[in-house]
Amino acid sequence: MATDTARPAVGLRSERGAILASLMMSTSLVALDSTIIATGVLTITTDLGGFALFPWLFSIYLLTQAVTVPIYGKIADTVGRKPVILFGIAVFALGSLLCGLATNMVALIVFRAIQGIGAGAVQPTTMVIASDLYTLPERAKVQGYLAGVWAGSAVLGPLLGGAFADFASWRWIFLVNLPLAAIAGIMLLRNFTETAPRGPRQSVDYLGAALLTLGAGALILALLEGGRSWAWDSPLSLGLFAGSVVVLIVFGFAERRTANPILPLWIFTRRVVVAASAVSMLIGAIVLGLTSYVPTFAQGVLGTSATIAGLTVGALTIGWPITASQAGTLYLRFGFRTTALIGSAIAVVGCAALLPIGAQASPWQIAGTCFLIGAGMGLVANPTLIAAQTSAAWSERGVATSATMFARSIGSAVGVAAFGAIVNAQVGGVDRPDPGELAHAIHLVFVTLLVMAVALFAAAVMMPGARTPTGPEHTMD
Repeated sequence: MATDTARPAVGLRSERGAILASLMMSTSLVALDSTIIATGVLTITTDLGGFALFPWLFSIYLLTQAVTVPIYGKIADTVGRKPVILFGIAVFALGSLLCGLATNMVALIVFRAIQGIGAGAVQPTTMVIASDLYTLPERAKVQGYLAGVWAGSAVLGPLLGGAFADFASWRWIFLVNLPLAAIAGIMLLRNFTETAPRGPRQSVDYLGAALLTLGAGALILALLEGGRSWAWDSPLSLGLFAGSVVVLIVFGFAERRTANPILPLWIFTRRVVVAASAVSMLIGAIVLGLTSYVPTFAQGVLGTSATIAGLTVGALTIGWPITASQAGTLYLRFGFRTTALIGSAIAVVGCAALLPIGAQASPWQIAGTCFLIGAGMGLVANPTLIAAQTSAAWSERGVATSATMFARSIGSAVGVAAFGAIVNAQVGGVDRPDPGELAHAIHLVFVTLLVMAVALFAAAVMMPGARTPTGPEHTMD
């Protein structure tokens, strides 16, 4: 497939610096809301009640975000990027306003779902716009900037959430999004002029969108809540898994018969997109395991404070943008696959370094391994995503991008299920497990992370081996 790699997408006449700033601000909305609420949970539940329901504040947001990503990707390829991202910002702002006004836990959970629907549009579309605007040599650095937003949010989010909860009101955890959303939306309206050629108006695949939402939603819900809200072998759990399989099979048949599928089946036949999606899925699982259990290990086994525990895993988000911003130099010289193999090999070494860590380890030793893993991720995540985007024409780039991001959401959900099952099998339902018992359980998580890192290396091997060209057009598998 011939694609443009050396100049911005045709028809995009914009002030790129202002647009990049607005994209980074839009990304910060989604990134902050992934972390800012964690430190305010106790204050929220003290005010609204419903402590038993608080895990749904996280699950419903992840669920609605994940299932809408592929739909927005297709819409962005059909009607353009600008309407989709502005819609996402508006919906996210509406959800934030409603969350800030919520008077009970059930309402707050519903409004978090609205936030997730908006985030599902913002997150992939920012990356697609960056791919449209910037040449291949520039994309890694730009994606590094966006990764830096996630890194900063991972550190700043919990601090802001705690500050709002302690010194103002937990409602500002959500209301702070309103001025950010307004600024990002206004900047995009004023600076982003999108005139890329679009095909003739096509009918919307409503049936496909509904089936994908229902099937993927049931699967992710079963993975997120299984073993926590209900037993894995309960009728509800088994029904969700069986129902998701049936609905997704029906979805596959429906997509073969429609003229404008919401998730085109060519996605599953293009080698670079399949490989990038496999990489993204494993990254989602590995990052989930690290962010969930490294702080738990630091606090429960090493006896550190919550702040130090957060800093240990925070090193992951420091290493990531550093290498991501430099990945372009490598993939332009050696190719996407070689760069991804280097990154995944570094991640394997980092995960292997977790295995000897025990009760006598220093928190800085754990932070060093997390930094190493993050550095590896920066060299595998961005190049594989950019490779998938580069293989696609303008009218396919949203689908290619959203497919990899959807795979990451699935990987995160699988990680929740796998790591939760491992730890629960060792400590059972004990509220405060013995440090030795907890150390053994999390050590098994570390072993599983190493296995996943090796699988990540294998997925990187699947990438097309052609050297990355620097000319205006090239052909990729």
